[in-house]
Amino acid sequence: MTRPGLPKLIATDLDGTLVRSDDTVSAYTHGVLDRVRAAGIPVVGATGRGPRLTELTRNDIRAADFLVMAGGGRVVDQSDPAGPVVLRDERLPGEVLARLLADLEAEVGPLTVMVEASDEHDAPLWGDYHPSWPYQDRFEARTRAECLSTDVIKAFARTADHHVDELLAVARRIVPPEVATLTQAGLGFVEICPPGVDKATGLTVVAQALGVDPGDVLVFGDQPNDLPMFAWAGWSRVAVSNAHPAVRAAADEVTLRNDDDGVAVYLDRLLSR
Repeated sequence: MTRPGLPKLIATDLDGTLVRSDDTVSAYTHGVLDRVRAAGIPVVGATGRGPRLTELTRNDIRAADFLVMAGGGRVVDQSDPAGPVVLRDERLPGEVLARLLADLEAEVGPLTVMVEASDEHDAPLWGDYHPSWPYQDRFEARTRAECLSTDVIKAFARTADHHVDELLAVARRIVPPEVATLTQAGLGFVEICPPGVDKATGLTVVAQALGVDPGDVLVFGDQPNDLPMFAWAGWSRVAVSNAHPAVRAAADEVTLRNDDDGVAVYLDRLLSR
């Protein structure tokens, strides 16, 4: 149940939660988030998007004081008048990813693999083409050897024979958490992040910088990659009604769909009560 008063920090996922299905954020949502900041509550965008999509992310959550990106691997303080300050930047070594993928393919068969290696603006993902990937304009076909020749921010993997939740369960059985963090964000691919990287550990960096206790944090989400921050935050965990069943089950409350501005409607009521 929601605590009385107001939280001291609010963090929201973007795609599928704050951002609507047409890839827009409503003027109403931007206005409500501005009211949140005016009330003295810092706003955090917590997203799986990598740093190559920083400008898009800033546009989608203009009120954000901090960005937790790459599923927690990149944390940026945007509140410094001198300019953004990177508080966290984690990478997964290519040789570690190579061994991990070999172990996984020995169990499930050939994988379609993409890697996010560059943090330059609008840099493409590298790897195996797959028609289901929704962002083909930011993709570049490269060999597995090229993809594994450098440290990566994140990798993506799928098979033709496994639902993403099934593949994730298998991968978690095979890959120890000290090797990599595994999750999925609703794109049909298992996401492979550096060990210890998730939205909870990313938000911990923000909370420590602000001196905020996790028990005073309100979070919104829709996919399994939001579950760590749901477990971490204590003021309230709110799922949009279009959320993955596991996220709805972990939520304290359920708001309207992303397409109905569910986050903004919840916050509007919270600020008005």
